Amino acid sequence: PPPPPVFFFHAEPGFPDAQESRGLGDVYKRQFQGRATRAEYWWWFLFIVIADVLVNFIDAILGTGFIGSLFGLAIIIPGLAVGARRLHDIGKSGWWQLLWFAIVVGWIILWVWAIRQGNRGQNHYGLDPRTTPRQ
Repeated sequence: PPPPPVFFFHAEPGFPDAQESRGLGDVYKRQFQGRATRAEYWWWFLFIVIADVLVNFIDAILGTGFIGSLFGLAIIIPGLAVGARRLHDIGKSGWWQLLWFAIVVGWIILWVWAIRQGNRGQNHYGLDPRTTPRQ
């Protein structure tokens, strides 16, 4: 029989990860798994604030809103991912981010949870990132 087709996102036969899918869905899935410390979350937040100020400044100079819109689109998935991992650190599902749509009350709840220290030790979402050495 002819060999099976080789798809773009699959490793070549003979490599250790030949059976593991390499699709974009897997990349995004890995971004949403695990836990994020308060520091990781707030450093991300600071980066976004500073980058947004710079991007809006550039847009004002150029007289467009295009760069700011592209920046906003570019940070949606990573922002949701770090938010989900932050919620995982306190033992909550990433779906709680839907509270952003509950104006004011939802915002307050999510801000309090983002400030709260994560669960000590392992929880349902993984090992404690503060005590587990990075690989």
